[in-house]
Order: sequence, then structure tokens, then C-alpha cells
Amino acid sequence: MALEIIGFPRSNFVRTVRMVAQEKGVAYEHIAAMPHSDEVKAINPLGLIPVMRHDGLDLVESSAIAHYIDTAFDGPALVPTDPREAAPVNRWIATVNTSVDQMLMRRYVVEYAFHKDADGNVVRDVIDQTVKRLPKMFAFLDTAVAQGYLGGDNFTMADCFLMPILAAVQNFPEGKENMENSPNLKPYFAKVSVRPSFTETAG
Repeated sequence: MALEIIGFPRSNFVRTVRMVAQEKGVAYEHIAAMPHSDEVKAINPLGLIPVMRHDGLDLVESSAIAHYIDTAFDGPALVPTDPREAAPVNRWIATVNTSVDQMLMRRYVVEYAFHKDADGNVVRDVIDQTVKRLPKMFAFLDTAVAQGYLGGDNFTMADCFLMPILAAVQNFPEGKENMENSPNLKPYFAKVSVRPSFTETAG
């Protein structure tokens, strides 16, 4: 059975696992499905995306899916096989999946996109709290990419997790402004954004 990646295309985590497949050169079918849809819940009872099917294996959680694709298929390793070299990559994957995602996606992008009043106006309570903390987060990430990529001088799976978040956050004014003021992060995004894995997974 061909690899199937199932989930809403604009989800940062769905885009991440698609980027991993693209970087590995793995053919896959992307099936667009919303969180909590019957198709998603058939694999993940919690209704969260992405989910994956491959050769009789059903799998949930973006990190697990990404690591499966990286190790089950031929192609360049996106996480080093040496434990000491893999450790910092996995550290950054975990950091992006927790602290970075929570602030930039859940408390900023998602609030802008989905938290609106009856008249369609954005409810800014959480956004305004988060905006105060954006400079510190962007400074943290700016330092992290100073060597060229996230946490080092080679493209890894960690970059696949960060890039969709950086793309989403720039759709809103404060995120765009903070990116413009980040001397390392701005050229990092420009460099990685031309990779086929990124351009071919947009939307």
C-alpha cells in the first residue's frame, strides 16, 4: 500500500510530515481531511491530525509519523543515526512541537484565524497577551538558526517542523514585523522556503 498522509493541508503538522516525505523522495498520497472527521477518527480516536497509513500500519502524532518516514524509506537521513548527533536534532524537534508551536500557532495564528465574535471581528484577548512575548521567542529562534539551519549547519527534520510555523505566523502583522527584525531568521526562512519540499506542500 502506498503511503497516505491524511489531514487538513493548512495544518503546520500535516505540512511538516509532507515535507519529510518530499525530502526523502517518497511518493505519497495526501488526503485532505479535517480534524475530528470520520476518516481521521478511524485512525486516531482523538481526532487529531495528521494521521498516516502505510502497508497495514496506521500511525498518529506528527513526530512519530515523521520519524517513521525517515527510517522506513531510502533517502537522506533527516535525523542522524549517531545518537550524539541525533540528540540536538531531537531536542529542537521537541522544542518546536511544544514551546514554539504553543506560542506562535495555538496562541497567535489560531486565535487570529478562528477566534472571532458574532460580527466576525477577531477576539484579541489572547493575541494581545502573546504579542508581548513574540520578541523574546523570535530572538530565541534567531539565535538558534545563526549557523544556517535550526540548531546547526545542516538541514534536518527540525527545520521541517519549524518552517510551516514561520510561514503561518507571517500572515499576521506582529509576526511579520518580528520576522523583519530578525537578522538570522529572515534569511534562513528565505533560503529554506525555496526548497521543493516547502514550495510543493503549500496549501
